[in-house]
Amino acid sequence: MTVRIKDIAAKAGVSTGTVDRVIHKRGNVRADVQAKVEQVMSELGYRRNLIASALATNRKWKIACLIFDPSDSYWRQIKEGIDRAQEATAHYGVRIRHYFADRFGPDMFARHAASILEERPDAVLMAPSFLRESLDFIKSCNELDIPIVLINSEMEAPGALCYIGQNSYQSGQLAARLLHFGINQEATALLLNLEADTQNSQHLKDKECGFREYFTKNHDKEIKIVSENITNFDDPVQLCCIIGKLLNEYPDVAGLFVTNSRAFKVVGCLERLNRNDLLVVGFDLIPENLTYLRANKIDFLINQNPVMQGYLGIMNIVNHSLLDKEVVPLQYLPLDIVVTENCDYYEQNSYALPMVV
Repeated sequence: MTVRIKDIAAKAGVSTGTVDRVIHKRGNVRADVQAKVEQVMSELGYRRNLIASALATNRKWKIACLIFDPSDSYWRQIKEGIDRAQEATAHYGVRIRHYFADRFGPDMFARHAASILEERPDAVLMAPSFLRESLDFIKSCNELDIPIVLINSEMEAPGALCYIGQNSYQSGQLAARLLHFGINQEATALLLNLEADTQNSQHLKDKECGFREYFTKNHDKEIKIVSENITNFDDPVQLCCIIGKLLNEYPDVAGLFVTNSRAFKVVGCLERLNRNDLLVVGFDLIPENLTYLRANKIDFLINQNPVMQGYLGIMNIVNHSLLDKEVVPLQYLPLDIVVTENCDYYEQNSYALPMVV
């Protein structure tokens, strides 16, 4: 039997308007009256229609998204996932404001974080690429009771609602296994971090740790690992110079691992250096990487599915803040291995997301 608002009001001895305010959390109800209404709702087996309640509030839900400049193909895909989630939840009054930080330093990130705190949004979606600044921001959000969801970079962050993305340590181990298949005895493997602030980037540290740990545990091949942090990766001349020096210094290099989405930059240098004999493992199905994958100049790409990260980030906020649903703290996405033969499938199916929820 359907339990009606007037049934609850009659048993609780209050008006239907009071019951409605309790159900839709509109306030203006004394604590003892609210407790009585909630007790009657429980006794009668009333289950609130969460979707209807969210629609009935007729309020705007402001979500701040602190990510990085979408002129970078990887972050453009994350923004696409966020935008698709906003479109799918627009009928709930979800409104998103983007704050785009600079990958080349934490200063703009910190300024955006301060602006977000001044705006006091209902929730925050953030890619915590800069460890120190992110921890400070998360602490401030916790103090203001602002729910915060993390994507792309996992970190120890007490108070964060959840993390959505890959397990960076395991992705480093997977990259090592892929290189292990194709590298002969007594060779060198290069691990290249093309990032402006590697020491402040937890996910890159975790990838390198996983990569090294794999070869430590597998002694059937004597693989030497050489890591290099390259901050001026947007200068092709400088990048080619650095990679050329590494190849000269370690003539037995047989493969390399690029720890983020910039494998295409390294392969471009390898072309100029006439070194097409190396096994290359990288991340992400961005157009530049896919071009080299199809040309068999990148051997493996590990798909971090940035579109899904952005989409699920917003959906978890909606589920928690609007629909009162439980959110799983750790939501690891699959470690998909993409090669020439299956890249078309992944490119065509990465964007099949619900457009209305």
